[in-house]
Amino acid sequence: MADFKLVISDPSTGKSVQREVKEPDSKRFLGLKIGNTIKGESINLTGYEFQITGGSDYSGFPMRMDVPGQGKKGILLVKGVGVYNPEKGIKVRKTVAGNTIHAQTAQINLKILKKGSEDIFPEKKKEEEKEKKEEKPAKEKKEKAK
Repeated sequence: MADFKLVISDPSTGKSVQREVKEPDSKRFLGLKIGNTIKGESINLTGYEFQITGGSDYSGFPMRMDVPGQGKKGILLVKGVGVYNPEKGIKVRKTVAGNTIHAQTAQINLKILKKGSEDIFPEKKKEEEKEKKEEKPAKEKKEKAK
């Protein structure tokens, strides 16, 4: 019922990777709040330690740390997550999700606090990185004979 997509980011390198957590392991995330830390063993990454930095619900509304509880709430915002104001100081009513992970949460953002022995960022092969650019011979212009 509660499947989550985890976006795991490494602040030292700036890389991120996506993992999916299915039903039995996803129950460990229910009730956690933004800012909580979790052990990597809960998602089969031994030695790692993560911090929850945010997420979004099934409708795409972003989670905010300053909104308590679960579910969606309409709040007045000036700046921050989920707000873009071209003019300074204008308040906008926006719908955002609360800071607690629940069954309707679709994505959870995690930050690596402590690295383990296993490398979770796959390295691309040099052959795949190189674009296969086959140079096509220039078409010879046909000259019309008069």
